[in-house]
Amino acid sequence: MRTALVIGTGLIGTSAALALAKRGVVVHLADHDPQQARTAAALGAGTDEAPEGPVDLAIVAAPPAHVAATLADAMRRGVARGYLDVASVKGGPRRELESLGLDLSSYIGSHPMSGREKSGPLAATGDLFEGRPWVLTPTRDTDTEVLNLALELVSHCRAVPVVMDADAHDRAVALVSHMPHLVSSMVAARLEHAEEAAVRLCGQGIRDVTRIAASDPRMWIDILSANPGPVADLLADVSADLDETVQALRALQSSDEAKRSEGATGIEDVLRRGNAGQVRVPGKHGAAPLTYEIVAVLIDDQPGQLARIFADAGMAGVNIEDVRIEHATGQQAGLVQLMVEPKAAPVLSAGLRERGWALRQ
Repeated sequence: MRTALVIGTGLIGTSAALALAKRGVVVHLADHDPQQARTAAALGAGTDEAPEGPVDLAIVAAPPAHVAATLADAMRRGVARGYLDVASVKGGPRRELESLGLDLSSYIGSHPMSGREKSGPLAATGDLFEGRPWVLTPTRDTDTEVLNLALELVSHCRAVPVVMDADAHDRAVALVSHMPHLVSSMVAARLEHAEEAAVRLCGQGIRDVTRIAASDPRMWIDILSANPGPVADLLADVSADLDETVQALRALQSSDEAKRSEGATGIEDVLRRGNAGQVRVPGKHGAAPLTYEIVAVLIDDQPGQLARIFADAGMAGVNIEDVRIEHATGQQAGLVQLMVEPKAAPVLSAGLRERGWALRQ
């Protein structure tokens, strides 16, 4: 691929353009808002000047509701040899294109499984997709040349290609992305009018659960409007679990021992099913999840503290597998949780203590 046209210079489009430009591809940028395209160009994502002739690949990064119309316009104008979109739903746009009677041999649907809570070109980064799955949904009609162009794009973005059926993809993202986002928003909504004294008690657990609720509602309305059925089906299942859990909790309030026992059994069931589902979430590098030991280190909120911890862990010969930070309420201090392989935990603990760090048991 030598040339590309990115139509839509938000977070995803600009991030893809940055990755391509970094690898020597001549990238042209277009957007319904010319100022947004100019911003992306100023960031080094390419040029906002129109290409003189057809490019190798046109990448449509428009909201799901506008993907089919944007693709149809580009295809009718013959702006590229191959066409690809990066919308988070795949079945609907393809059916819209089919209904327009377009030749779809030059088109392939795709969805990079990466993003941020922020949107727009200023939130973009050239490494946004690195190591992340990038779903491709070719059909029997897809030209081999177009599939190869899509694979080249994924390679330039250092993502991992995953080939799926379009409708299977939509059911999958409903489960792992769209439904969890709504649940996160519903939990976060409980905080809107909560007493300040309660909100001040927020810890890492509530931060983890509500993090994705910070995303732009307008963007999510577009996404959910394109995939409402599968998401509604999943939420109906969650609703049934909620009803059963509420009944179990009410039973735990009873003075009747048999009802309390029944309630405890119901709560244990949902918690155990949660355990069983959580262990299926892929671990590091997409491998099977591993159980790590946590070494908790108390730190001051000062520049260079994390760098010192990581350097001292390296001096102890220990690889940090993951890290979490919990900030102390009302204090300029925090707790860094270093996750390491079980056999490395005693070595790391001893090494950090020798270097003056305070560990929490």
